[in-house]
Amino acid sequence: MNIEARVGVVLEGGQRALNSASTHGGIMDAGARKFLQQHNNKRGQQHSQPGTVQQLLAGGIAGAFSKTCTAPMARLTILFQVQGMHSDVTSLSKASIWQEASRVINEEGFRAFWKGNLVTIAHRLPYSSLSFYAYERYKSFLQPVFGVENHRVNGTADVAVHFIGGGMAGITAASATYPLDLVRTRIAAQRNTMYYRGIWHAFHTICREEGFLGLYKGLGATLLGVGPSIAISFSAYESFRSFWHSKRPNDSTVMVSLACGSLSGIASSTATFPLDLVRRRMQLEGAGGRARVYTSGLFGTFANIIRTEGFRGMYRGILPEYYKVVPSVGIVFMTYETLKMLLSLIPAS
Repeated sequence: MNIEARVGVVLEGGQRALNSASTHGGIMDAGARKFLQQHNNKRGQQHSQPGTVQQLLAGGIAGAFSKTCTAPMARLTILFQVQGMHSDVTSLSKASIWQEASRVINEEGFRAFWKGNLVTIAHRLPYSSLSFYAYERYKSFLQPVFGVENHRVNGTADVAVHFIGGGMAGITAASATYPLDLVRTRIAAQRNTMYYRGIWHAFHTICREEGFLGLYKGLGATLLGVGPSIAISFSAYESFRSFWHSKRPNDSTVMVSLACGSLSGIASSTATFPLDLVRRRMQLEGAGGRARVYTSGLFGTFANIIRTEGFRGMYRGILPEYYKVVPSVGIVFMTYETLKMLLSLIPAS
């Protein structure tokens, strides 16, 4: 679930734990942001602090770059997730990641790994902008409610502000930019037959054939996963980081943040993957003129998949999802920091 949704995004998985507030509204505040603040303090007054626009731009570019680098695994995840949707489950081949990747190359060409990536990139900036803006607004509203002063940590209340504010920001951004996420899934799930020839053609075709609400299929599963995703990412990141520091207090803060972010991303992906799979399948309902498969709503879809494919069917595609977590976290973290440093040289208007 890319709250990015997840968020992008996912949240895409581990990225949720380390990305800036521009992606999930503050998950990084408790851990990695402390490192960034320490890092900025060490630099002294060499560079001015980047303004909101610079942070937003850095977060958006970092997210887009990370998703571009990990797009092959993201597409393989989607292809595995939708297996069994229009096929007899008993006839499905037990293809490995390598076999499916080879099929994509042989049948569609190497560039097919990036199907739908342009929509993903187009999704990043508005999603980042909305979540960043919404998080700041929600935080400003929640701080006096919980008695938290600006720039001052107040234990549990401060955590509650970050958690609730991040969740509300994630819901706001995911709802507003959801049609782009749906279009991305439709394009990425296409194999040899190109029913949707591009972003605008997909929008036009979906609205014409399924109505405007067709752009919001699966939104319920997305919003249902926002809270658990942020809760697991936040708590797992803090738990892993605290445990690591208690055992190895002298380790590099950067490496600890990367490792703990990856682990929390894996934990979050594991817990929320069934919701992500259901979301993908509901997004593909009626795609390409096909008949609907799941007609009994969100929970009916869960029951249908478990009944026809077993509990393991809820985790189709989890391996490529795992494989993209570590590089995704590393790329986002390093790209964001590099861009923020460069953009801080530009005076904020």
